[in-house]
Amino acid sequence: MSDQESLFGPGPVGSTQPLASAPLAERLRPRSLDEVIGQGHLLAPGKPLRVAFESGRLHSMILWGPPGVGKTTLARLMAGAVRSRFVVLSAVLAGVKDIREAVELARASQAAGQGTVVFVDEVHRFNKAQQDAFLPHVESGLFTFIGATTENPSFEVNSALLSRSTVHVLKSLEAADLTLLIDRAQALLNGPPMTGGAREQLVAWADGDARRLLNAYDNLVSLAGPVAELDEPALERSLGELLRRYDKGGDQFYDAISALHKSVRGSDPDAALYWLARMLDGGVDPRYVARRVIRMASEDIGLADPRGLQLALQAAEVYERLGSPEGELALAQAVVYLAVAPKSNAVYTAWKAVTAFVRADGTRAVPLHLRNTPTALMKKLDHGKGYRYAHDEADGFAAGEHYLPDGLPPTQFYQPVARGLEIRIAERLAELRALDDEAAVKRR
Repeated sequence: MSDQESLFGPGPVGSTQPLASAPLAERLRPRSLDEVIGQGHLLAPGKPLRVAFESGRLHSMILWGPPGVGKTTLARLMAGAVRSRFVVLSAVLAGVKDIREAVELARASQAAGQGTVVFVDEVHRFNKAQQDAFLPHVESGLFTFIGATTENPSFEVNSALLSRSTVHVLKSLEAADLTLLIDRAQALLNGPPMTGGAREQLVAWADGDARRLLNAYDNLVSLAGPVAELDEPALERSLGELLRRYDKGGDQFYDAISALHKSVRGSDPDAALYWLARMLDGGVDPRYVARRVIRMASEDIGLADPRGLQLALQAAEVYERLGSPEGELALAQAVVYLAVAPKSNAVYTAWKAVTAFVRADGTRAVPLHLRNTPTALMKKLDHGKGYRYAHDEADGFAAGEHYLPDGLPPTQFYQPVARGLEIRIAERLAELRALDDEAAVKRR
């Protein structure tokens, strides 16, 4: 067996160069740390992974980041740096049996005086039992565990494995990183030069994903044939419907989001549907749109129609269940509803006002009558003394009671508008404040 091998993963890797028939991303995979593009926060001198490389002392870790940013590459390089056997498991295909086989390989290596790095790609796809199977061996030091995930390990990796690993966050590649990658690909393939516009468009489309960029570039060069340069029309022909004029991450991207939000706020359902279609047709992640629609429901509709937020949340859930294109109809339904709903930014305005006030104000004590009373000592110190239980009062309201800190005058951060349900809310608040005023007069 080679020192670096794979179970349900890439074939043997090492110092040998990949075949010319291999995908461009594999042929350009860095063979040394100095060839790695991006991730300076981890690989620059004095940074955590650079120190691990140079010291030759690896620790079990989880590499968390989006696709195509170098998680597998870093794991391979680390294994090579410490001259360890590199065993790859893909959590999509592997099971407990395969984990046991990896353990046996590690034991054989240990007996031969060699260390082992077990790399688990998409570790978040392993269930709890599968993840637990690593624990005793990570604990004993039989092998160094490296997991790669695109999902938040706080939620997707069990706490026992997480506590035995250091989480390193990898970032999407910057435009300058992707441009450098194009230069390397062009040199390797001896491809024609790219116009500035085509480069920018390809970099924007790649969205920080090196593998996505290299696959697109390889396809572009293959389809273009012998040409003097690769321009934007050639790029559009190569990528077809995957590439639109929609500039993801650039001005057009944010302008389209702004137009959608303002169309909803302006109560124009037709314009809102148009911008929604433009965004989805341009390749934006519908989940991102769903998050923005939820924000619109809170910011611009608010309590004028609380059903707007409920419908926005339901639309996001429907998309998660159905995906594209079926789930996009639920997003369209939510956008139309929010556009025609009564509008209020009263809660949004109140929240901004109160957070600004709290930041500027001092730390005021909680009034004694509002404090928690879980122990006899706290009761003896008058915590909770004099508190009036609203449910025992007439109309479920303790008229004249105060809930703000002592010394802080009554403040009305929330000012409902005269639209939708907030008309009724304003009427109810007026009734309650009248009862408070009446109680204050009686106390004099």
